[in-house]
This record gives sequence, C-alpha cells and structure tokens, in this order.
Amino acid sequence: MQEVLTKQESEVTLQLAIDHGLTEEEFERIKKILGRVPTFTELGIFSVMWSEHCSYKNSIALLKTLPRSGGRLLVGAGEENAGLIDIGDGLAVAFKIESHNHPSAVEPYQGAATGVGGIMRDVFTMGARPIASLNSLRFGSLKNARTRYLFEGVVKGIGDYGNSFGVPTVAGEVYFDESYQDNPLVNAMAVGIVKKENVASAVAKGLGNKVMIVGSSTGRDGIHGATFASEEISEKSESKRPSVQVGDPFTEKLLLEASLGIIKNGWLIGIQDMGAAGIACSTSEMSAKGKSGMIVDLDKVPLREEQMTAYEIMLSESQERMLCVVKAGYEDKVKDVFEKWDLHCEIIGEVTDEPLLKIYQDGELKADIPPYELVLGGGVPVYIRETREPSYLKTTRDFDFSSLPKVENLPEAFEKVFSSPNIASKRWVYEQYDSMVRTNTVVGPGCDAAVIYIKDTNKALVMKTDCNGRYVYLNPKEGTKIAVAEAARNIICSGGVPLGITNCLNFGNPYKPEIYWQFSKAIEGMGEACRFLNTPVTGGNVSFYNESPNAAVYPTPTIGMVGLIEGLDKVTTSFFKNEGDLIYILGEDFEEMGGSEFLKIIYNKIVGDSPKLNLTVEKKLHNSLLGLIEKKLIKSAHDISEGGIICALAECCIINDENPVGAEANILVKSREDFSLFSESQSRVIVSIDTQRKEGFESYLKEQKQAYEFLGTTGGKSLTINRKINISLDRLIDLYYDTIPRIMNV
Repeated sequence: MQEVLTKQESEVTLQLAIDHGLTEEEFERIKKILGRVPTFTELGIFSVMWSEHCSYKNSIALLKTLPRSGGRLLVGAGEENAGLIDIGDGLAVAFKIESHNHPSAVEPYQGAATGVGGIMRDVFTMGARPIASLNSLRFGSLKNARTRYLFEGVVKGIGDYGNSFGVPTVAGEVYFDESYQDNPLVNAMAVGIVKKENVASAVAKGLGNKVMIVGSSTGRDGIHGATFASEEISEKSESKRPSVQVGDPFTEKLLLEASLGIIKNGWLIGIQDMGAAGIACSTSEMSAKGKSGMIVDLDKVPLREEQMTAYEIMLSESQERMLCVVKAGYEDKVKDVFEKWDLHCEIIGEVTDEPLLKIYQDGELKADIPPYELVLGGGVPVYIRETREPSYLKTTRDFDFSSLPKVENLPEAFEKVFSSPNIASKRWVYEQYDSMVRTNTVVGPGCDAAVIYIKDTNKALVMKTDCNGRYVYLNPKEGTKIAVAEAARNIICSGGVPLGITNCLNFGNPYKPEIYWQFSKAIEGMGEACRFLNTPVTGGNVSFYNESPNAAVYPTPTIGMVGLIEGLDKVTTSFFKNEGDLIYILGEDFEEMGGSEFLKIIYNKIVGDSPKLNLTVEKKLHNSLLGLIEKKLIKSAHDISEGGIICALAECCIINDENPVGAEANILVKSREDFSLFSESQSRVIVSIDTQRKEGFESYLKEQKQAYEFLGTTGGKSLTINRKINISLDRLIDLYYDTIPRIMNV
C-alpha cells in the first residue's frame, strides 16, 4: 500500500471545519498536530472525536475532581467501557448510564431503543453478562400532543429492545415538566455481573495482533451522531433523522453470547463497542490506551450499502458492532465462534508499534493520525468555561412563602398532588417492560429500588436512578447532593449498602456562563455527597446542549446507583404488610416547600430554594435503618420524597395493590398544616413495625440518637390523616394507578 495521503475527497477549509462543529482554534491545532491540512476523512475523524459527546472537552477538568477511588472500586471513571465494583465471591458488578436525548427527540422509538442497545454493549464488552436495565426519562407536559407522542415512542422503544434482548427492565423514573418540552431526556442504564478473572479491557497492543470487526455490517446510519448530540435542538433537527441509528436486539443477543464466549476463552487482547463515532472511536481509543497504532483496511469492512467512502465508514454508527484485538494464533477460533452465531467476523487490520492510526481504502492512505491526539486525556482540547450565577436565582430565592394563601380544602389538594403525573404510578410504563425475564428479579418496579438476586449466592444487587431537576434548577449544588443521597436512601430502604454511582449529566449549552455555573456547582455537590457516603464515581456520560431556541432543560444530573445486600433475608420493601402494625417516621421535617410538587400543582410555581441536606444526618439515618433491618425490627421502609409525607403514606398503603392496607396517622404540624403535609424535607423514611417490636425498636433508635416520631397504626379500608383527610383505598388506587393511562387514552 502506498504511504502517500490521497487527495482530499472534498477540499478542507476553515469553513468546512466550522461546519463540522470545530472552532478556528481547533482547526489550527489539528493542522499543527498533522503538520499539514487534514484530509476530508481525517477532518471527519477529528470532528467526531473532538465533539463534546466523545471528548468531554468542556467537562473533563471538572469531572476529574469527583471521587474516582475508594470502597470496593475495581475500575473507575474513564478507565474502561463501564465501571466495575467488587461484590465478593470472585464476582464484580459492571454498570453505566448514558444519554440518548437528541436522537429520541427526533426519532423517539429508535432513539430510545439504540440507547438501550448501546449501554448493554458497554457492559458486556467488560466481560459481564447484563442482568438488569434501568432508565431515567424526562418529558414536557402530558397535556401536549407531541409530548404524548414522544413519551409513547420512547417507552415502546425501551420495552421492545430490552424485552427482545432478554434483560429485565427493573427500575427507573419518569418526570414531566415544561422545561423538557422540546428536548426530552432519555437516560439508559445497564448492570451486569462478571467473574473478576474474565474482565475484558478496551485495549490494542502486541505488534502484529489482528484487528477484527464483528457483528452487524456497516451502513450510513448514524453518521455524525456524536456531532448531532453536541449541538442544540432546533427546527433543523428533524433533518438529522439519518443521525439516529437503527437497532436490532436479536442481533445484539447473538453478539452478546459470541462476545462473552471469546472473552471467557481468553482469546482476546481487547474489545470495544462501536458506539458514538463508530470505527473512528474504537480504533483510536484502543490504540491510544495500548500506546500502539493500527493499520486498517476499510475494504475488509462488511458493508450493507454500496460505494461508501472512507469518511462514511469511519464515522458510521451502525449498531451491534464490536472491534476486537485477537491474540495471535486464535483468529480462526474467534471466527468459528462468530460464524456459529451467524455474525460477521472479519480481519480488517493489525496492531503496530508505531503510534499512528493508518486508514486505507482502495489501496490508498485516507487517514494518518496519532491516536493519542484523538482521545480524552491525550490531544483533545480541554476547556474551563466562564461561569456566572443565573439572575433568576435572586427572584426564586427571595420568594416569600408566607404570601401563599393557606389551602383550606386539604383532601382536594391531596388528590390533585397525589394524581399528578410526577407522583402517580408509572405502571403504564413499566408494564410494557419485561421485569421478570431470567427470573432473578426479587423486587421489581414500584418500590424504592429494584433488587436482583445473584445466582448461586446469598446476595442481591440493589439499583436505582434518581434526580429532581427542579431542586437542581433552584440550587445546583444542594440539588445534586440530594440526588446522590436519595438514591442511596432508596438503596438503604431496600436493605442494601450503596457501593458506587454512575452519572448522566444533562445540561444546556456549556458556552453560556449561567449553564456552566450550574454544571460546576452540580459537580461540587456530587463530589461532596459521594465522598461523604463513600460511593465513588465509576463513570457515566455528559450530555450538553439540551436546549431549544426557547430554553434549556432544567439541569438534570441523573444518578445511577448500585448497592449490595449480603443476606437475602434483609430484602425490605416499601409497602405496609399487615393490619395493626405501628407506623413511625425517622428524621425531621422543616416545612421545606421550594421546588415541591405541591407548590407546582397547587400554585403553579417553581420558586424558593431546594430542601437542605445535612450529610451527617443523612448518614446517621442510613446507619440506623441498616441496623433496624439487620435486627429484623421493621417490616417496611419507604423514603419520603416528592409530595411529602402524606403522599408517601398513601403509597405505603397501596404500592401492593393486590393487598392494600389502610392507615391512620397523626402528622405533627409545625406552622402550617398544608406545608407540613406536603413538605419535601430530606433524610426522612416511613417504617412499619410489629407491635411486639416497639420496645426494641425505640430503644435502638435512642441508642443511635436517631430522630423519630410515632405516626399511627395500619388497618382499615382508608387512609386517615389528622382526622381531617379520609380517603378510601379504592380512591387512592384509582388516583395513583389510572392517572397516566387516562391521559394516554389507554
């Protein structure tokens, strides 16, 4: 093959570079790296690899301040395709969350489906078998027809892909707010289990080792998907439908089995999913990690479309593909495995000891780039943008809550809040998902967190996604701390010990000082909470440019957390079990209404400050709860969050709607009854106990100096609060379970 770069397919100019999303400064930097003007193919490679989606150029400096070690962490942020935490018995849990926001905004079904497929591949390229899928979704008002179209398409895409792939979708969250009207958020999370001896790496090394592409053939779908994810949604976004990939879960299932087979047999040097930026990303990242290079012949890549250029092949984001570096002498064995599963497996190149990525087509050199210059931590430019506190915060924080007229009709207010789409059951969503496939699901959707049994052990994994965007909008640092703490609280309520987090950071345009201020404060809050709770950050995803010409979305740093239950007898659920049990609340209320669901539904306001979070108090609550569970002193535990204590009590009564249990409770009023009932103060949990456990329960909490209060007893066919609100269980069930189906007309 000749070693002379061919003429550019298109003349590369500054304007063409700008059209590719690069700045003038970045274009000059590329020319300096190469010592010449890049070819058209090289420009395409640099544009996707230096896009925000792949490079994290506007976020990595701040992300490095997060705790990336500690606890049982084995593989931390940025090291591999997914994070990895030791769970004992020679096993590790791999997990990660990523966004597919922009694709879902223009093509909801495929955008969501391929989001699920991509995150599954990140997990099984670690050598881990996926055992669970979660999601975190944000949409505009359900009153809007387009919102309902997006909502329906995204849910169907997640369900169809996950169900067909054969991994249970066990937990998630769905929020509705006008800020997400034009730009929905679709965050997908996957969790897998791997024997530590079988962990795989995304690395290329060893002179002469063969580079193989496996899985589906390559087409033109998804070209510049990474670049599309690095710009704002606009009227032109509809024309970007070709940037949305098309997924095939059945092919992915075959790819899973074949990949795990060759990993287990020890035939690989490295393996990486082809997600954003396709072959361009996997070849450059694997080479850079191994401090090596590659020679790649694009004529060997299986194509499903004719006359594809080098530019198109390198940037294609066709789904269900992997890049493998195979140990010398095992190429035929690897081919046999993939042929058995009826998948493509072709040698497309080899590893070199010269740190250059050389791409050929038709015998001509199309690209010649040092891979280190393309990747995070290498030559990618790193920026810290200007910050400025948003002016809206002065208005929101100066709001006088005493100016709000007291709610006189509390039962009516409760029904409005309890049936709001943000609080009402998402059963309409999760019934479209198979949550029981593989038969390991101990606790599925509906409770505080999902619990998945680890076969052949006495252990289970607990998992949860969490974030309240309103809190983060009103106070980015405190709101993000709350997202971490609430995810941990839900893990604790289920009987688990939090192990670590992955995050999906959904923000607007980082070049806007107010947006970057929100982002920087959110990172501060996340770091503070994770260090205090010993939940290191294993990795995740930054999704900027989540805005339309109208406005940016609420800053939404979604937290995905995994915990461990050692002893299946510790699994705890949220709902009341029997009549005649005693109900207590752990923690204190401070009548905090800022960003509350009550404030939005009753007064149509999003004002004030977020609730405050005292991490010392939060940690004490965690320790107290774990002690209660260990001593078998409680029957149920349910976190108080959106809608306050009154909504949490109602959920305790009917989460198990096959056996609902009523309750009578007296809630302490501090200053205003409506505020006390709907306050969203943090670090509070409702528990129920057997009457015979009362003395031991209270004695233990006093020893722990844990704040608690007796609320009432379970029983009857209704929920009675302070002798003023009395609502039948049938009415609660109707409000909670039928709201979203009614809106969706199903």
